Amino acid sequence: MTRPDTDRADRIGTFTTRPLDPVADAPLVHGWVTHPKAAFWLMGEAKLHDVEREYAAIAAHPHHDAFIGLHDGEPAFLIERYDPTEVELKGLYEAEPGDVGMHFLVAPADTPVHGFTRAVITAVMEFLFADPSVRRVVVEPDVTNGAVHALNKAVGFEVLREIAKPEKNALLSACTREQFEAATGGNDR
Repeated sequence: MTRPDTDRADRIGTFTTRPLDPVADAPLVHGWVTHPKAAFWLMGEAKLHDVEREYAAIAAHPHHDAFIGLHDGEPAFLIERYDPTEVELKGLYEAEPGDVGMHFLVAPADTPVHGFTRAVITAVMEFLFADPSVRRVVVEPDVTNGAVHALNKAVGFEVLREIAKPEKNALLSACTREQFEAATGGNDR
């Protein structure tokens, strides 16, 4: 994901990713996941060692990984990518070949930039679809998270149904490569 979002490159900047280092990145990620704006991340009370342990487990998992998203070279967001047939949604939905699951979290900012979160989710989707084996992205945000539902819709997600997970009631949603390209202008950006 080194390609800039060319529609907004002058205004928003360039997005890239790197693998998350569970030890070195734990203090940074701890600040993000425990911030009040990250309430839906369900780690508000986590201690630094909890975050390190959580991301070490993700790094060791064969079907789950995490990345730090960079905005103009500076850490700005978190991505988790997972195989939904093995993690998070196992047995909870009708999987299709080429499905990938995703979570993303934008770091809290002292000075919010208009359009930044939408640019981030667009960059995250481009990152996921850069893998030619990915045909569809599936997500399971909390049913009460209206802000993320609006973002998901803006990049092409379609709500499939509500599902009950142990930690929340979730709105299972999916977005094919074609839906994403139609919603965002595809290669025209």
